[in-house]
Amino acid sequence: MNTLVALCAIGAEKILGNEIKHLGYKLAGNAPGRVYFTGDDDSLYRSNLCLRTADRVFLQMAKYQAEDFDQLFDGVYAIDWQDYFKKDSKITVDKVRCYKSKLNSEHAIQGIVQKAIYKKLGDKWKMHSLPETGAENTVRVYIDENTALILLDLSGLPLHKRGYRTDGGVAPLRETVAAVMLQEMMWRRKTPLHDPFCGSGTIAIEAALYAYNVAPGFGRRFALENLSIYSRTAAEKIRQKEAELIRTDVEVRITGSDIDPAAVERSRKNAEYACVTAGRALQSIGSDAKVIRPDFVQADFAELCAPYETGLLLCNPPYGERLGDEKEAEELYKRMSGLLTEFKGWEFGIITSHKKFQECFGKYATLLKDLKAGNLDTTLYLYKNEKRR
Repeated sequence: MNTLVALCAIGAEKILGNEIKHLGYKLAGNAPGRVYFTGDDDSLYRSNLCLRTADRVFLQMAKYQAEDFDQLFDGVYAIDWQDYFKKDSKITVDKVRCYKSKLNSEHAIQGIVQKAIYKKLGDKWKMHSLPETGAENTVRVYIDENTALILLDLSGLPLHKRGYRTDGGVAPLRETVAAVMLQEMMWRRKTPLHDPFCGSGTIAIEAALYAYNVAPGFGRRFALENLSIYSRTAAEKIRQKEAELIRTDVEVRITGSDIDPAAVERSRKNAEYACVTAGRALQSIGSDAKVIRPDFVQADFAELCAPYETGLLLCNPPYGERLGDEKEAEELYKRMSGLLTEFKGWEFGIITSHKKFQECFGKYATLLKDLKAGNLDTTLYLYKNEKRR
């Protein structure tokens, strides 16, 4: 049995935990931005392929007390690294995080851990130096209250990089955050969904992948594939099983719009790529079924009216931080209040980092959900129907 650690936006731990349980794995605790779980050998690949709200997945290599550098070195050296790395691997300690610990020099910790790994591999393989001509593998270290956690990266590129977004535009929303938003709103595939600021189409595309039960990782590779423990045969079986779970027999009404024609074209291209990738997964199991693309149109949000009596309007309007300025954002939020009239009967989910959003929008949310992805502190404002509360 393996212990794994999945990273997510701070505030999304419960959503990610529910996803992990849905995959059939057992939760083993959490910390801000981290969820621990246990799983069989298939979980190493399957969690990367299937988790929608995780940013990375790591394999826990060791957990032990480390109050000085000797203890840190010995604990890392004790790990059987030779069972995981290939002889031409390039190994990097990419990040170190310390919290209330005697060891607090991140640079020094990084050097000691890397030295211990290379010493162990050199001793086991009878090599004075490693060629480092192969793929790069990364290790991460957390030291919390003198307890060292040594993690091996199984993902490589962050998992929000699904592979379908050829162009993200100026200020793209992370795919994993869009997936969190859908889960926080408890969106059901039969409910119409519209994004009036589609940008690069992320929310609509993530909704489509979820609605058709398409694993988000079909269009990319993972760092696990560079490790000695990787089994291509096992991975292909997992991909086949997940492809068989794709549903194309469901009614889905997902749309997006944007005032910028370039954003609409970008969204269409990204959605096309995502759906083609899903189609290839279906072809791999002999199916010629298709996943329907979300529909995107050019329109100012002020021109919109609800196409159905009920639905979900979910969006990521400009914050005034990376796109436009703060005053422009406030004026935009005031204009957005018209959506409450035009989309009466609909639920709203709006994510922004602007602290005056509710004041400008003119209506206070049913629920607020703080999410921190990267260096950006955002809040998801949920406007839910009374019947569903």
